[in-house]
Amino acid sequence: MTRRRQSRLPLHIIAVDDSQGISRHKHGWAVLNSFSYPRYLYVRLLSRLGRKRANFVLAVLCAFVIFVILSLQGNWDLDRIKNILPFTADSPTLVYRKEDLQRIWAFEIESGHFPSASSVPEQIGLKEISNPGLPPLPDGEVRGQATRGTGFMRVYPEIQHVNLSIAFPPRPAPGSIADLDVVMQHCDFSSHKLVRDCLEVLRVGAGLDNGNRLRRENLDDWKYIYLEQSRDYSNSPHVGSPSSVQIDSSSETLLKKSGSELESSPIDLPTPSSPLPFSSLSTACDPDYPRIFHMYWTGPFTDKPYMAILSFLYTQKTGLHLYELPKECRPVFWVWINPVSAASTLGPNAVDSMHKELQSNPWASPFLHNRFKDVLQFKLWNTTQQLDAIPELRNEWRKMHTLFNTGGRIVNVPPEDHHKDMGSHPDDMFHRTGSKSSSSYDRLSVILSDMARFVLCHRFGGIYLDADTILLRDWEEVWGWRGGFAYRWSRLPRYNTAVLHMNKGSAIGTFLFRTALKNNLDFHPMTISRYLKDAYLDGLLLQLPDALFDSAWLNTENYQRDRPPQPFFKAFQDFFDTPAVSSAAPVAMGFDGFFRGAFSYHYHNFWWKPFDPSRNWPDLGGRFSAGEEAARKLVPQPVNSDREDLSWSAVLKRTFESYIRGERCNMYGEWLRW
Repeated sequence: MTRRRQSRLPLHIIAVDDSQGISRHKHGWAVLNSFSYPRYLYVRLLSRLGRKRANFVLAVLCAFVIFVILSLQGNWDLDRIKNILPFTADSPTLVYRKEDLQRIWAFEIESGHFPSASSVPEQIGLKEISNPGLPPLPDGEVRGQATRGTGFMRVYPEIQHVNLSIAFPPRPAPGSIADLDVVMQHCDFSSHKLVRDCLEVLRVGAGLDNGNRLRRENLDDWKYIYLEQSRDYSNSPHVGSPSSVQIDSSSETLLKKSGSELESSPIDLPTPSSPLPFSSLSTACDPDYPRIFHMYWTGPFTDKPYMAILSFLYTQKTGLHLYELPKECRPVFWVWINPVSAASTLGPNAVDSMHKELQSNPWASPFLHNRFKDVLQFKLWNTTQQLDAIPELRNEWRKMHTLFNTGGRIVNVPPEDHHKDMGSHPDDMFHRTGSKSSSSYDRLSVILSDMARFVLCHRFGGIYLDADTILLRDWEEVWGWRGGFAYRWSRLPRYNTAVLHMNKGSAIGTFLFRTALKNNLDFHPMTISRYLKDAYLDGLLLQLPDALFDSAWLNTENYQRDRPPQPFFKAFQDFFDTPAVSSAAPVAMGFDGFFRGAFSYHYHNFWWKPFDPSRNWPDLGGRFSAGEEAARKLVPQPVNSDREDLSWSAVLKRTFESYIRGERCNMYGEWLRW
């Protein structure tokens, strides 16, 4: 029997029958003139095996390639795998109609929460809208898609001490605002910007290189801090006119969440109010934009929130260097304490118990000193009360089967009575109060904190910080930027909400809570990214470069290692266990050599690693000697000698503590006065 010979085409020309799902050319075939090996491979598999078998073989090949890549890099991460695999696309999450999304965009822009020249997505359909967050352009020129600047003029000052004999950098002027469009130009990873170069721009633009500038050319394009300046707009066309919006009423549909009904009623938003410039405020702080740092903590107080608070006192404009309260706006730090496990309920005396615990805890008790009462407060976290205080949730959250959903992975919590009947171990998953080691990670508290940060910002306004955060400079200009933001998940164009800013009662907050409610209360950062992307609202929660808050992240994932920032960490653990080859740097360079220019540093967990192994107690001097003595009794004899090299974590801890002891001034040359 004669075997039929198959005709073969050259590798760069592939013909595919329409029966395999590829559209035909007008003569019956689709001809691909440009060579693409993955496409070629898939088409050949289709022609030989059929669709089902070809898809199966392709899936196996993809899984094998991913296995090899991740095995070589030693980085097994489910979110990373989901982003590599082409066939694990997430389902839509949208639960709002297009007209509601238009109202959200209009509300945020008219409130001054979009002070950016970026475009409004065409899919939203806003034709023209006044933007009080942007200065006007000549002759009413439209900037970007739909926004028309009607705001105040911007002045970008040179930030340096007039007297260069002063060794410390100046604080930003009150009312300073960061132009995050400029920051993105110099720092955006998507535009191949390096963290090292970004940090230099941040240093120079803020005057942190005071008296030590080495660049000799004009650096005006590095100025990213501005002040708003009012001017007479009476002769300027289209400026200062009432807000107006033109809406595209086309019937373009957006992909809605499958199996879920859209919101039954239009989104309920208040009337937007334009912001006032700093010079027009009748009070030191703008009540619409409170300067509150929020931090959530579960279980006994340790050296981790202790260090976060010390970094706040060392870097922020607290006014503690003055005997009288300053008239300038001061940020405050609120520590939200959940004394029980995330799956447990509070007892009737929870507030009194929390205060007694703080008073007896050597890491917490120093901050109860009367000197800190105006800038630092401890507050009890009550999940029930907090969720009931959110209008978008209060009537429906109790209908949910569980509050613990992270990235679609739901943790069902049995009733507390069931725990007792089963004789649960106090350190099982449902009873942990904090992570004591890598093997006993308190996952439920992490999941709850993913939701807590949005609750706190939506309810009170301000900025949420993860407890594994160290502040590195004054945030004055960050507070001045009125829009919402988080930052980028390393190399991935997704959010990390370890730093999160949202305005009190914002439209974007309403959207997120209602959307999360229809998606099983999933507040994982990756899921937040999906909510906003599906609705074309991601421009309203700016995704800042991780260089600003997480400068080591890209290096730890094998990116930008040819020109890394200072210090160079190959792993987050290097912060606590600085490699010997670079362990001279922490003592020699000190605080000024630690990611200078970044606003904060995120060390990614390591709750069980002490900052300073040879002195693992609060070392704050005579005022707090009782707590120090109690803590020292609990510390075993240190393995390492204090004469050995100090890690970066130890150097930062000792720097902040010496400021509290009165042995040094803070980073801006201010001495703490008691």
